Amino acid sequence: MLLETRLQAASEPASNAALNRRMLDALKHYGVSSVGFYWPLAGEFDARAAITIWLAANVQREASLPVVRERGVPLEFHAWSPDTPMRVGHHKIAEPTSGRAVVPDLLFVPCVGFDADGYRLGYGGGYYDRTLAAWPGSKKPVTVGIAYEACRTQALQREPHDVPLDLIVTEAGLYPPPVR
Repeated sequence: MLLETRLQAASEPASNAALNRRMLDALKHYGVSSVGFYWPLAGEFDARAAITIWLAANVQREASLPVVRERGVPLEFHAWSPDTPMRVGHHKIAEPTSGRAVVPDLLFVPCVGFDADGYRLGYGGGYYDRTLAAWPGSKKPVTVGIAYEACRTQALQREPHDVPLDLIVTEAGLYPPPVR
């Protein structure tokens, strides 16, 4: 049901424009220089336009996309820019061919659904959970979920390994609102 709801919400140009603005607001708030994001699938918000705008504003910034080396292992993030050649990777998801591993300061994470406590529902593969549990950097990244407001639920069932995201961005707002 949430997948159908997300597909419908993704077809609304105004919702996507608002999500672009809110993503850029979140990036401005956190002031990071390295961002990991995702290649869009099945109604997921396409963050490439916002990331491209963010990259163009400062040549010191870098973006990266996840690479699945094999099932059951943490994701690795590889450098991406709008002109990076791509290949089809695991699960038929596009991956950069740059080969340069990056440890992002902030991760944009796709959400099938989310709740007000910052927990997300993904596809159930556990890739982001495994990746964050084995994060290679000395400091964990800021985690920002990207979702459509229509996919907000009262409460999601949680597993012991689930960790809430730092922020959820929708076309309607930020949860919880960042403290200014």
